Amino acid sequence: MCGICGELRLDGGRPDLGAISRMTARLDRRGPDHEGSYSDGPLAFGHRRLAIIDLSERANQPMVDQELGLALVFNGTIYNYPALRETLKQKGYHFYSDGDSEVILKAWHAWGDRCVEQLQGMFAFAIWDQGKKQLFMARDRMGIKPFYYSHSDSQFRFASNVQALLASGGVDISLDAVALHNQFTLHAVVPAPRTILQGVRKLAPGHSLLLDADGKRTERRYWQLSATRPARPRSDGEWLESIHDALRLAVHKRNNISDVPVGVLLSGGLDSSLLVALLAESGVSDLRTFSVGFEDHPDEKGSEFEYSDQVVERYGTTHHKYLIPNEEVLKRLPEAVDAMAEPMFGQDAVAFYLLSEQVSKQIKVVQSGQGADEVFGGYFWYSRMMAEQQGSPVERFARHYFDRDHEEYLRMVTAEYRGDDYTSQHIAELLGEPGADSFMDAVLRMDVTTLIVDDPVKRVDNMTMAWGLEARVPFLDQQLVELAAQCPPELKLREGGKYPLKAMARGILPDSVIDRPKGYFPMPALKYVRGDFLHFMRDILESAACRQRGLYSRAYVDLLLSAPEMHHTRLVGSKLWHLALLEYWLQRNVDGR
Repeated sequence: MCGICGELRLDGGRPDLGAISRMTARLDRRGPDHEGSYSDGPLAFGHRRLAIIDLSERANQPMVDQELGLALVFNGTIYNYPALRETLKQKGYHFYSDGDSEVILKAWHAWGDRCVEQLQGMFAFAIWDQGKKQLFMARDRMGIKPFYYSHSDSQFRFASNVQALLASGGVDISLDAVALHNQFTLHAVVPAPRTILQGVRKLAPGHSLLLDADGKRTERRYWQLSATRPARPRSDGEWLESIHDALRLAVHKRNNISDVPVGVLLSGGLDSSLLVALLAESGVSDLRTFSVGFEDHPDEKGSEFEYSDQVVERYGTTHHKYLIPNEEVLKRLPEAVDAMAEPMFGQDAVAFYLLSEQVSKQIKVVQSGQGADEVFGGYFWYSRMMAEQQGSPVERFARHYFDRDHEEYLRMVTAEYRGDDYTSQHIAELLGEPGADSFMDAVLRMDVTTLIVDDPVKRVDNMTMAWGLEARVPFLDQQLVELAAQCPPELKLREGGKYPLKAMARGILPDSVIDRPKGYFPMPALKYVRGDFLHFMRDILESAACRQRGLYSRAYVDLLLSAPEMHHTRLVGSKLWHLALLEYWLQRNVDGR
């Protein structure tokens, strides 16, 4: 896990090494163990390292192979690198380090742009071919690792977060109207390649990008998820057994491919509790677990300790539990916003930020349960969508997911930002893609490949890496995701959702953990806005900067401020928090206030 950045000049000039230095400095928290840079003609790289595999200096980056004429910057972990290493050795390649980074270099030399199809794991990387004067970049299939870029006629720059790109200078910071519509409709999800800023784009998951020094650009989608039934029908028992085997292997890989200890973020829900059980089942004796909770609200509990404690007791883990008071949440909120590569509405972003701070004092790698609900249909709205037959696919989806319909969005923004219903158009395209047997197959596939990428997955990466903590997500293992996508939705949605995981957990987890209502990493103060939190948001939305920006209709802002607890989204998020968060992110990260 690391922070990467670079610049390729497209006009025959030399890269701005000052810009590389500024970008690298903004990535320091992603990689506290080493800083490096490299330049060759029109190309320059910067790198910040978090040492997880091969802790020696030989694995520092940028990694340069003079024999092959290649240089690499890489963020992530390749779980099948030992097997690939042996395959490449048989092809005659020699290795000078013991980690996964050098395997990527050799794989590119051996297989060209098809190398990404050999890699299993989470990754974002760039390889410079000195001889061909080509820059090859790729992002993992599930979009677990970020890859942002800015592209002009004269240069191409990339980085692991938006803040680094902005620090390089010369980025168009005007707001993207399409992305803005996505932001307020899809729970802060802005699908690639867009971001909220016109001058910043991101490489889509499962895509690679090849760029010549003369500006020729080739983007390729190297992976596509199929949500169709297999040729040979399977019984329910066969599905459950296959899924159990695949998840067990995914958890095992993410524990063993590391030269430092691996812990678990234990929320008290089924998903993270199951990770603990499977690790114990595989023979891991020194299990380290970490939980966080917040103050209760009259309408909602602020912690799930009553469930996580049961798992800790059953498996005897070395457990660390943190209870964060509301005054600490509000005091630390600006830091969490600064750590967001893009503005995030999810109330648990601050929770993950504060938890990661504490965990990073104990350990450098954790497993986390993100992805289980999307892969196995755990959210309450899935069954409602499946039961409802009226309307087009987009209408069926929107009624249960969209934070605002188009008419409300038009009332929320000023005339300058009003336009077409861009979000519905994009969702229609995604749901209409071939390779899905049913409406629910298409919905679950879209959630796994698009929505989750820019909501919980991005949130966990940003908040953990802000403290130099690597989060591994076994529920987004490639083989597991591909298997689950073929599984009939009816089986996944049985018993309120995630039936394969519930069946797997029987007997190895307390029934109270398995059968409990779905939890959402509670942060009541950001859902039921009142007191100091309301004053905080009011100050943001009534600030001179917000008024000068002219994004929000003042009538809409005043409506939310007058009764914030009456205005929630379908997914029970505070609409007032949405407006305040985006404005606050722009003030701190774009305006520099």
